[in-house]
Amino acid sequence: MIEYKDLDAKKNSDGLVPAIIQDCNTLKVLMLGYMNQEAFEKTQKEGVVTFFSRTKNRLWTKGETSGNFLNVKEIYKDCDDDTLLIKVEPVGNVCHRGTVSCFDTPDNEGFIRKLEAVIVGRHKDMPAGSYTTHLFNKGVNKMAQKVGEEAVETVIEAIAGNDERLIYEASDLMYHSLVLLISKGFTIKDIEEELAKRHK
Repeated sequence: MIEYKDLDAKKNSDGLVPAIIQDCNTLKVLMLGYMNQEAFEKTQKEGVVTFFSRTKNRLWTKGETSGNFLNVKEIYKDCDDDTLLIKVEPVGNVCHRGTVSCFDTPDNEGFIRKLEAVIVGRHKDMPAGSYTTHLFNKGVNKMAQKVGEEAVETVIEAIAGNDERLIYEASDLMYHSLVLLISKGFTIKDIEEELAKRHK
């Protein structure tokens, strides 16, 4: 675990350490804040991001007013020991403007990982009336069959030159592939690791 003494806060004139906040599911960068030792240790202890507010000149737990807290999953320091990367599960929108991020990157950025998180939740809770729950209940054979059907439909639309339909069917293929993978205990991370090995 990182300790505040491992960080070089003296590099910054105000003695604060910048903290980049990233969604652990979508990998979308959400915001930037600053921490002193007290804010950092409170964040580690409570598992919810707390900053040192330069305008309020006090500790500020993100979400203390809005309820949109940032639940900590992982904390990393950079190579110079003077900046933090904090991966979080956000509760609601992060920016005061009501947007997902304080940066104006596309809202659908990283959506496939958000979808994965939803499917994982369906697999855990198995809510009635959910199509994803229906697929899980049908078992691996049915899920694998759906992947095959969507793959064929994707190929057909690609050969036919129907670009709009190609994207539609490829999206179905991705969704059903995720359902199958999650049913077998795998995630996008496992696919990334396999592809990375091949790239090497």
